[in-house]
Amino acid sequence: MSYEIFWSKEARDFFASLDEKSQRICFETLDYLEENPYPGRGQGDKKKLKAKDEEIYRIHVGRSYTAFYLILEDEKKVRVTDLMDIDKAHKEYGR
Repeated sequence: MSYEIFWSKEARDFFASLDEKSQRICFETLDYLEENPYPGRGQGDKKKLKAKDEEIYRIHVGRSYTAFYLILEDEKKVRVTDLMDIDKAHKEYGR
């Protein structure tokens, strides 16, 4: 069963600021999450991050961007919480 993807306002705003080619790459990469959002399965460089309150995941989008997301397993949904430049992601979330 596939997952439904939802984007936060912040992620949508960042996506809208990108050029057409970058938008296409982001969209294609985030589509991988529909089939399997968990690391080690399906396509994409996905990783579970250590967080105190929740299980958050990240997926690299090319070599330029990183998306952070939550998996709502009971609802079969993926919520993209953030999309940002990879350098900013490393500064905010650590390497």
